[in-house]
Amino acid sequence: MAADSSELFKQYSVGLNNVGSYMVSGVPYITGSTALPPGQEHKVTFPTVARAVTVMNHSSDTIRVHFNAITGSNVITGLHFVELDSDEDSISMNVKCKEVYVSAPADGSNREYRVIAELTQIPIKRMYELTGSGLTV
Repeated sequence: MAADSSELFKQYSVGLNNVGSYMVSGVPYITGSTALPPGQEHKVTFPTVARAVTVMNHSSDTIRVHFNAITGSNVITGLHFVELDSDEDSISMNVKCKEVYVSAPADGSNREYRVIAELTQIPIKRMYELTGSGLTV
């Protein structure tokens, strides 16, 4: 006996491997800071999984963008970051993630930045940790 349509509908939902979750326009999300101290990092956690992320530097000093915390990882020594080294320098990434890190080298003054994301409807608890070659090792 075939399952009725209500049973099939219950099995289809948003998720990391659900194409429809990424094909629709993302929900806009913007945040930032005017006070990222030298030698520190900020973790930006999105309310749902992002489908695309843009980070903009709004200071004359360098900021770094990465997907894992500096502490306890190989982010800095492994060069697993992108540097934005001037005012209005930016990077746009078409990636699924639940968080992004912005850090400042130990020199200079407080940095200002913005993070703009296109969010899916996928709960962040469904997103796995981003680790491995090119991220943490």
